[in-house]
Amino acid sequence: MPRILLLLPTATYRAPDFVSAAGRLGVEVVVGSEQPQALASAMGDRAVVLPLDAPEAAVEAIAAVHTRTPLDAVVAVDDQGVAVAALAAERLGLRGNPPAAVAATRDKSVMRRRLAAASVPQPEFRLVPATGDAGAAGAEVGFPCVVKPLSRSGSQGVIRADDAGAAREAARRIASIAGGRPEPVLVERFVPGAEVAVEGLLDGGRLELLAVFDKPDPMDGPYFEETVYVTPSRQPPAALAQLHAVTADAAAALGLREGPLHAEARIGTDGTVTLLEVAARSIGGLCSRSLRFGAGVSLEEVIVRHAVGLGTGDLVREERASGVMMLPIRAEGILVGVTGQDEALATDGVVGLEISIAPGRPLVPLPEGDRYLGFLFARGDTPEQVDESLRRAEACLTVTVRPQGS
Repeated sequence: MPRILLLLPTATYRAPDFVSAAGRLGVEVVVGSEQPQALASAMGDRAVVLPLDAPEAAVEAIAAVHTRTPLDAVVAVDDQGVAVAALAAERLGLRGNPPAAVAATRDKSVMRRRLAAASVPQPEFRLVPATGDAGAAGAEVGFPCVVKPLSRSGSQGVIRADDAGAAREAARRIASIAGGRPEPVLVERFVPGAEVAVEGLLDGGRLELLAVFDKPDPMDGPYFEETVYVTPSRQPPAALAQLHAVTADAAAALGLREGPLHAEARIGTDGTVTLLEVAARSIGGLCSRSLRFGAGVSLEEVIVRHAVGLGTGDLVREERASGVMMLPIRAEGILVGVTGQDEALATDGVVGLEISIAPGRPLVPLPEGDRYLGFLFARGDTPEQVDESLRRAEACLTVTVRPQGS
């Protein structure tokens, strides 16, 4: 029986889906996380506490697990574990990405430099040191621009600035997210166009596109909250072909070779593709539940099959359109509750709803926040039907929030 170590950060949404996928495939699971948790406790000696923020120490602990009972793969389910997974795979001689390639995806300035060296189309950019002037950098790349932290994900701290003063304020706001300490930021020329998300799988350096999601809501800022994802994409075939080529070039430029890949890009009105981001992981949150391949195979099953060498065959995404709405946090405070869930679930086309923040927990909107209120899922005959179902269902929900400290 193949044996896999899943790196599951304590705060991840994705533990049950990956563990279930491995179980369906007959793959034995060992769980690695920063803290003991209910799932890990239930798994007894198949759970190990790992300091995911200290990769070298985590790899030593993984090597000890491997010495006792050999592992066939180490898989990170979220950003927090990708560096550890790469280092562990290299140490144990398992399939994985080179650690330097993964590190490049975790530092936007390194990623930008590598993509520039390979002439991958991307925004004009400047790296601004902690003591630098984001306003001057914005003037160099041209306004409007986008100011970003170097290592955060999920649009946290990503802010559009239309002039030098706004760029400086954005840098100050990013510093406040980091606890008030000034930190380097990336300033990029804002790229207009339709934004899409790419879900892919690398096998020996060859990129297979699993799905392309349209983001129907305008992504123009000042913050870049993601809401609706719908697949298949309605972009023209020529633009999708270019998107595939640009994403493959980006993976090669970074040195990525194995496993899931998630990318974001803009497609202009002329079909020109500009790459925004590349991550050495699959789509975040619970969004993967919107995808099915072959006869109901989940994205997590595809990833686990590839990791342990079971092969993925000629799996293709289901024919019907599907999508997810990441329910936005619109007001700061303490969540009292979400009503209207039964009505949302009764909406034609809606196949699932999960509120992922419990009552009594704080709600923090972007750009400071790093979580969504929950996830709505829909399927339909066309992308348009899925989009409409998600919006109608979201309109059924009423979110009650009380102020902090009340």
